[in-house]
Amino acid sequence: MRLRNPRVQLIIALAVLLIVFFAFSYNKVWPKQGNKEPEAVSGPTIMHPNSPVVSAVPTAPVVATNNESVTTYPTEHIDVVVIGSELEGLYLARAAADEGLKVKILDPHKAFGGQILQSQMLFLDETRDDQGHLLVQGRVKELFDGFRNAKIRKLPEFTTYMNKLMKDIPLESGIVINEIEQTNTPDHMNKISSIVYSTEQNEKKKITASYWVDNSDYAALISRLDAKRLPGLEKFYGQKEIEYMSAGMMMKFKNVDWKKFNTAFNLLKPEEKSKQFGGGYVSDSFAIGLSGMTKAYHPTNDRVFLRGLNAVNQRDGEVLINALLVYTVDPSKPESILEAVSLGNKETPLILNHFRKTLPGWEHAELGELPTYPYVREYNHYEMDYVLKPSDLLSGTMFWDNVSIGGYPLDLQGTSANKWGIEMGRPDKYGMPLRSFLLKNYDNVIAAGKNVGSSAIAYGSTRIQPNTSLAAESIGVILGQLHGKQKLREITPDEMAKLQQYLALHYQIKLTGVVGTNKIIGWNEEEIRKLDSGEITYPSYIKTRKKPAVK
Repeated sequence: MRLRNPRVQLIIALAVLLIVFFAFSYNKVWPKQGNKEPEAVSGPTIMHPNSPVVSAVPTAPVVATNNESVTTYPTEHIDVVVIGSELEGLYLARAAADEGLKVKILDPHKAFGGQILQSQMLFLDETRDDQGHLLVQGRVKELFDGFRNAKIRKLPEFTTYMNKLMKDIPLESGIVINEIEQTNTPDHMNKISSIVYSTEQNEKKKITASYWVDNSDYAALISRLDAKRLPGLEKFYGQKEIEYMSAGMMMKFKNVDWKKFNTAFNLLKPEEKSKQFGGGYVSDSFAIGLSGMTKAYHPTNDRVFLRGLNAVNQRDGEVLINALLVYTVDPSKPESILEAVSLGNKETPLILNHFRKTLPGWEHAELGELPTYPYVREYNHYEMDYVLKPSDLLSGTMFWDNVSIGGYPLDLQGTSANKWGIEMGRPDKYGMPLRSFLLKNYDNVIAAGKNVGSSAIAYGSTRIQPNTSLAAESIGVILGQLHGKQKLREITPDEMAKLQQYLALHYQIKLTGVVGTNKIIGWNEEEIRKLDSGEITYPSYIKTRKKPAVK
């Protein structure tokens, strides 16, 4: 039957429209559960520092678009992001910036400057070869020359130097890494795409980069990746628990009559120096050793120890000493750091009393500023594309992809298992390859400074600042020269030779044509294996080693 009344037809049409409208509204507000997408659960992801990272689920801010929740953060793209503000990696940042790259530093520590400014480890160890020739090259040479010549000795002078190094490079301190987004490359490598981090003001930001550099003293980035930890000193000493080289608490004193100290010491005959101080060396600038005097001090706690002196005259009666060790410190744990500071700073006034009684010129010495952070020597060692071994160092091996020329004894500082530490040999000089700074199985992660790819024993030498500072600067220059056109791992020997020529011409960094003395020539495979594993201690073994008969 057809309805011919227009009024009735209009009423029916309106009713149909109302039914459709309410049905649509109901489905929008109460969607059918069967078609519902899984909802993201807000809240942070908690993970062990050394576990593989899966991107944490973001909490805010959330913007609703077409019924989907999308997390957005202020985002910027950087060519090179450096995590941490230790001196060594700053040379990479400086070089990359000078070469035209966009660089940013994100520091997990609230205060800038790491070992130099925060730990006040202002006693610098030079690197020299067997002939006494200085091996320090690159921009870091200015710092070491200033230290040796007494122009850079005090904290404000180091601060001025490091601020100059940082000029125009943006820095955010006190950051917390919240999320690390990783992808896989076509050649089955891992790659960091972006990082979401919280600022000190608790603002979340996102950053993307072509390369990421871990320049922290506790592998703040690498420890959160799928990276392989190498055996540490616990294997060498046969310990069950992981333990690192002792941390140092720097001791600062004032009102020291250094001239009297120097004169009185050097007026003594050698046998008198040995009897009174245990030998050693004192000059206008430095006091080294005097371990007989330090042995006479008895610490109040088994976790602290006073070894031989590395003392520097900072001028004006101020003296800084690197000699107070604190054992079993884990730099990745804030509570361990605080405990080390407390132990060290409680012991320093007692050590001062000992110095007043035993050292001429120290009768009226007073405490200087106490440090608030320990000098961290070591953390975990992670596998890089190439891991440097003691045999590489003692054989004077040079690599086609050299980014540094290193030197220094294999100096294993003390642990609770061996409080005085041990020297495992003295290389002449050796090469450090680019591969020892590229994290294995990661496409775009670079290690800097203390994170160098090195066995725990070789690390006694590779860790020294001039070695890894030069490597970092060389890598920064190379990144600038590549400028995103090529990956570091894709560099061929011929291309590397050209890059090394560029470093020599424009930065006066010599990485080729250097020959190191081979101190293990003629050793067989078994001897080399034992050397690398620590079963052979080179200084003692070389005295008794039987050379093979000449046929």
